[in-house]
Amino acid sequence: MFRKKQEDIRTIIVVAAIIYENGKILATQRGYGDFKDGWEFPGGKVENSETPEHAIVREIEEELKIKIQPEKLVTTVEYDYPNFHLTMHCYLSRIIEGTLVLTEHEAAKWLSKDELDSVDWLPADIEVVKELKKLI
Repeated sequence: MFRKKQEDIRTIIVVAAIIYENGKILATQRGYGDFKDGWEFPGGKVENSETPEHAIVREIEEELKIKIQPEKLVTTVEYDYPNFHLTMHCYLSRIIEGTLVLTEHEAAKWLSKDELDSVDWLPADIEVVKELKKLI
């Protein structure tokens, strides 16, 4: 079987918000794309001219219509999907303004530490869940 050489695989750099409120963490279910219906921490791509912290605030405003404050980099996940390499910077964040509105996701759940395994996380997000279990 032919395998792509590592240098042929593109890298996508994204940020994810681990939104923590009242002892629970927000999980969102993708509403589109190759990973539709998978659960993830919300976020998106980092643009060329922005810092990861700026990107996460912008992405969450676009996707969830809330303003967040990223407080701590929890982990950076490096994950190889079949067609790309993902670098995902994950920030523990809190809501500072607004009411949650789903614009790109089909569902959202607030999960306690004991409920984190109750959804079907996307592969890269599983790595984040492992780190969270140590932290909270």
